[in-house]
Amino acid sequence: MHLTRLDHLFWAAGFLGNLGLLFVLCYRRLAKKFPFFTAFAALGPTRSIILYLVLNYGTEHNYLYTYGWLAVIDTMLQLGVAYEISSRVFRPLDVWAQDVRSSFVWLLGLSVSVALGLSTLANSPVRTWMQAVTYKGDLFAAALMSELFIAMMALAFSARLRWRGHTAGIAKGLGSYSLVTVLIETGHSYFGGGRELPVFVILSHVRMAAYLCCVTYWIIDLCRDELPGRIMTQEMREKIFTLHAGLEYDLQNLRSRNKL
Repeated sequence: MHLTRLDHLFWAAGFLGNLGLLFVLCYRRLAKKFPFFTAFAALGPTRSIILYLVLNYGTEHNYLYTYGWLAVIDTMLQLGVAYEISSRVFRPLDVWAQDVRSSFVWLLGLSVSVALGLSTLANSPVRTWMQAVTYKGDLFAAALMSELFIAMMALAFSARLRWRGHTAGIAKGLGSYSLVTVLIETGHSYFGGGRELPVFVILSHVRMAAYLCCVTYWIIDLCRDELPGRIMTQEMREKIFTLHAGLEYDLQNLRSRNKL
C-alpha cells in the first residue's frame, strides 16, 4: 500500500498525540486512577508502530490480520474504560446503587443487541472475507461504545449523579469519537474498502482528524485540576450499616404487626 504525505502527517500526529496523552497521564499521576484509559492511551503509539511496520514490510493480508487483532484489544480496553467511568459515576461512595446497577446492566444488554444488529445488517462490497470481518467489527465496536456512553450520560442525569471532572472529560471525548466512527464505518460499509477508492481515503482522514481532536481535548482536560470527589470513610460506612440495620428492624416489626 502506498502512503501519501498527508497519510504520513496524520500518522506522525497521531503517534505524537498519543505519546503526549500518555505523558500527561503519568505526569499528573492519573495512571493509577484511570488504569484502563492509560492502557488505551499506551496502545495508541504501540499500534501505530506495529501497523506502520506491517504496512511497509508485510502484505495486505498481514496488515488486515494484525489490524483485526489490535482492534479486538482496542475494543476490550474501551469496554474497560466504560466500566471504569461507570464505576466512578455510579459508585460515588464506593457502593453501587441497586436500581442504578440493574438499569446499567439492562442498558448494556440493549446496547450490545443494537450494535450487533447494525453490524450484521451492514453489507460492505469488499473483496475478501477478512475485510468484511474487519469493517463489521469496527462498526460493532463503534456503535457499542457510542450507545454505552450516551446511556451512561442519560442514566447519570436521571439519577442526578455527578458528571464532571476528568471522568466526564474522558467519557465525552471517547463517546464523541465513537459517534464519528459509527458514521465513518457506515460509509465504509456502503462504499467499500481499499485505498484505491477516494471516498475510503477521505473517510479515513476524517477519522484520524476526529481522533486527533479528541486526544487534544483529553490532554487539555487532564491538565486541569478537578474538584475532589466524595470518598466513603469508615465512619460513613458504619453510619450506613447502622441505618440499614435499623430499617430492616423496623420493616420486620411492621410485617409482624400486619400479620396480627
